[in-house]
Amino acid sequence: MEHEPSLPRRASVEVLRAEAADELEVLVHERLRHGEDPWEFMDDLPSVDELVVLTIRGELIAAGGGMRPTRAAHFRMLRQIALEHPQLTRAAWRLLGDTEAYRTWDATVRTTDAV
Repeated sequence: MEHEPSLPRRASVEVLRAEAADELEVLVHERLRHGEDPWEFMDDLPSVDELVVLTIRGELIAAGGGMRPTRAAHFRMLRQIALEHPQLTRAAWRLLGDTEAYRTWDATVRTTDAV
């Protein structure tokens, strides 16, 4: 079992949540400006906590050399995030499920089974 790189703490979860909320606000605003119906796109956007988990996951991928993770590596990264940030556990486990794979931003849609 390969060891996932650990991240130096760059910010508290509260700061990451504030940044994610700002990012989501910008995304919503841009889609509204382009005339999209919020009833059609709001369910497709990640939650604030899901965006924080994906941000931390991206940092882990970059720290590990930037290679696209396998499903096993994806699982290990999300497990590591859940263990290091208990308040993000629910979002991390939600990203592991395939029940919402229609969400194009979902990380599970982009993982590979190759080693």
